[in-house]
Amino acid sequence: MKIRFENVNFNSRSGPNSFGQKLSKYLLKQGHEIVANHYDAALCFIEDRSGLPSHNLYQRLDGIYFNTDFDYNQQNSNILKTYKKAQGIIFQSEFSKKLVSTFFGTHKNSTVVHNGADTALINATAPIQNQILDKYENIWACASSWRPHKRLKDNIRYFLEHKNKNDCLVIAGNPDYHFKDPNIFYVGDITYEKLLALYKRSKHFIHLGWLDNCPNVVVDARAAGCNIICSSDGGTQEIAGPGAIVIKENWDFKPTKLYKPPSLDFGNQIKNTYDSCYNMRSVAEKYVQFMGKK
Repeated sequence: MKIRFENVNFNSRSGPNSFGQKLSKYLLKQGHEIVANHYDAALCFIEDRSGLPSHNLYQRLDGIYFNTDFDYNQQNSNILKTYKKAQGIIFQSEFSKKLVSTFFGTHKNSTVVHNGADTALINATAPIQNQILDKYENIWACASSWRPHKRLKDNIRYFLEHKNKNDCLVIAGNPDYHFKDPNIFYVGDITYEKLLALYKRSKHFIHLGWLDNCPNVVVDARAAGCNIICSSDGGTQEIAGPGAIVIKENWDFKPTKLYKPPSLDFGNQIKNTYDSCYNMRSVAEKYVQFMGKK
């Protein structure tokens, strides 16, 4: 199949773009072509900005805007326009499908394909070597483009309340909150390869972000062997694995102040019933199968 990628920057490390890099890699491995013209399917990430015709246009959607601190209807306008003209919609999670359907209405042709991890690369990556980390028995990690709804403060609070005496927490990304503790290390932005090496060394990965659709960091951390700790609100629990620790919440799918998330009760835990596939090979196959349907 000849596939055009629309609204993807292969030089960016942001969530959608990093996934685009992984997806294109595995599509090429499977014998498909990435082209600019004369395509069989155009895979548009979030919104079409090039005026592509609706014929063979497929929209990949994580979520949409609903933050009442902004004009979310205006922010969604071109996403909705793309949604209405696309031949098919690929949602990242069941949560994403419910979210978008609640605001935009049900699309006549859609599927759910969770994000995947480059398991071959992860398996070939050695755990990070660091003399400071060698002093600790268990490594905890978290990573994000930190904003208020990613809840770094709650990640830290969970670690402090549940760690063993000889545990440490490594925080990757530029933090929007800082708590000084001898067992917490802030490493800032690091390369993707170092992130994977950190995950391979870590026992736990905390991602208590609110209303995330399908965070790539969680998929990668799970594939690297981490036990995931996450919120039930959003799609994170769908890709966190059956052994994940899930903190129960209950968002009502109505517009809200995204950057003022509710407080978490760590004692309110539920059993995770999801066990999604996270292998990028399978994920790429599912994309092709859906876009190739006639």
